[in-house]
Amino acid sequence: MAPAVGTDLGYTPPDGGWGWMVVVGAFISMGFSYAFSKAITVFYKEIQEFFGASYSEIAWISSLLLAAMYAGGPVSSILVNKYGSRPVVIFGGLLSGIGMILATFSTSIIQLYICVGVIAGFGFSMNLQPSVIVVGKYFLKKRPMANGLAMAGSPVILSTLAPLNQFLFDKYGWRGSFLILGSLLLNCCVAGALFRPIGLVSKTKKDKNKPIEDKDPEKAGISLTEPKNIDTPEKKEKESCLARFNKVLDLSLFKHRGFLIYLIGNVLMFIAFYAPIVFLAPYGKHLGVDEYSAAFLLSVLAIVDMIARPATGMIANTKWIRPRVQYFFSFSVIFNGLCHLMCPLATGYVGLVVYSVFFGLGFGMVCSLLFETLMDLVGVKRFSSAVGLVTIVECVPLLLGPPIGGAIVDTFGDYKYMFLFCGAIMVFSGIFLFVGNFYNYRMLRKEAELEKADQKKDVEMKDAATLKKHDYDAVSSDEKVAQNGSEVKSEKCEDANGSGHQS
Repeated sequence: MAPAVGTDLGYTPPDGGWGWMVVVGAFISMGFSYAFSKAITVFYKEIQEFFGASYSEIAWISSLLLAAMYAGGPVSSILVNKYGSRPVVIFGGLLSGIGMILATFSTSIIQLYICVGVIAGFGFSMNLQPSVIVVGKYFLKKRPMANGLAMAGSPVILSTLAPLNQFLFDKYGWRGSFLILGSLLLNCCVAGALFRPIGLVSKTKKDKNKPIEDKDPEKAGISLTEPKNIDTPEKKEKESCLARFNKVLDLSLFKHRGFLIYLIGNVLMFIAFYAPIVFLAPYGKHLGVDEYSAAFLLSVLAIVDMIARPATGMIANTKWIRPRVQYFFSFSVIFNGLCHLMCPLATGYVGLVVYSVFFGLGFGMVCSLLFETLMDLVGVKRFSSAVGLVTIVECVPLLLGPPIGGAIVDTFGDYKYMFLFCGAIMVFSGIFLFVGNFYNYRMLRKEAELEKADQKKDVEMKDAATLKKHDYDAVSSDEKVAQNGSEVKSEKCEDANGSGHQS
């Protein structure tokens, strides 16, 4: 059973109130960040024909977008720690919107790589990380449910964008569609405005709703859980560069056993996580399905995903599953991989719809638990750094995954080998996570038992020392009493022998 991770924020999260508006903001921000890389795959076949690119070359658009989104994680985490979630998400919304608007003027595939992949992708990283972090600050008991609802933004927006993109393409072409999509991404700025800072609040009327970081603790009449130390020139000289960096990004997490297991398992998983989505609509067109029906496969996936994410969050919030949420996550990854292994059996449109249903279920389960399991391992206070470190490492498999899938399609001329490759990788990573978490929890139990035994031993030693001292004090008091008694007796004898003899 997983050890419970308490709140180390210095305040009790409200688990509601304005937190639900924060969930709405995260729903929009995370929805666009995750859904966009999948929704633009509707344009890939036409863009491929327009620029005369191969499957592998066109797949680099999604790869660069996802890699930039994850590679920007540490930068996003540092900015959140310094400025808070609200300004970072607003900046991310502006950046992603500008990237898509600039993409409308692209005259080569390289320019699409830069505008859509790098600029818009980095903007999405500014949207994603703060949204995940701020939900964890507003919720504790209902956190799995809140995360599930926030993560449901991706399938909801994807189910809308996929057919909308096909409609926009028919009306305005891919350039006009990118311009409209860029304006839609500016809604992330509105979502960021909902991320009101939270912390310890003063009880004075003047500063009633003012966050603690904006106030002088002495004037507010409150004490901070972790007061800021005043940096003198001498302290700054003694403080190493690594120590300063650790304040904004905690590198000691690489010594955390549970974090390392999570990281290795996720790196393996992300090699095969997004490639099936990138090639789902093109696979449908390859089998002779019309464009709208192929785009509808993404909508089917998104609709099931939309239901799966909050449902998974509610299941994970139950008293039976939450202590074992790491195992639940491992099962979700294995189930996702099994879906891909079954995909080659689908040779017609009905089979692809069935695959999309099961794929949406597995994908939704994994996405709903992705950050909850990390928060469960490291705690809320270290979560910001953990997300930043995880995403910078995960950007490498995300960058390579879709092009590897495209290269497999180019080599064999068939999509089924790509789906088999992805399924095998996912199943292996899920088994690794299951075994690794089992080992981690076993070691945690042993360490807890040893710590308990050491504490018991220390208590026994203290009790023995106290008893010994008590016995020593008792013996000393007896000796003193005996000594006092003999002194009194000798004094009586003197009185009897001296003053008692009278002439």
